Amino acid sequence: MVAGIMTTSAFLPQVYQIIKTRNVTSISLVMYVIFTTGAALWTVYGLINLQLPVILANGITASLALIILILKVKWGRLSLSDQSSTIVS
Repeated sequence: MVAGIMTTSAFLPQVYQIIKTRNVTSISLVMYVIFTTGAALWTVYGLINLQLPVILANGITASLALIILILKVKWGRLSLSDQSSTIVS
């Protein structure tokens, strides 16, 4: 259970930093798509096998990774718009 808490809480500083700075340029979209999918699948596995630690750890991790993924898509597009307007100017 301690391992689940540690790996899950590792995403909190990244979520905080992204929300605070709105900077997602160094975040890998592909990595977060793959990771979020994997964590979601582990959550499903835990649900099928009624393993509460697997459900909780991976459910929370998938949620935090999904937040990062959504912000990457949302704010990544804004960054591209800002960059293209700067280049055109």
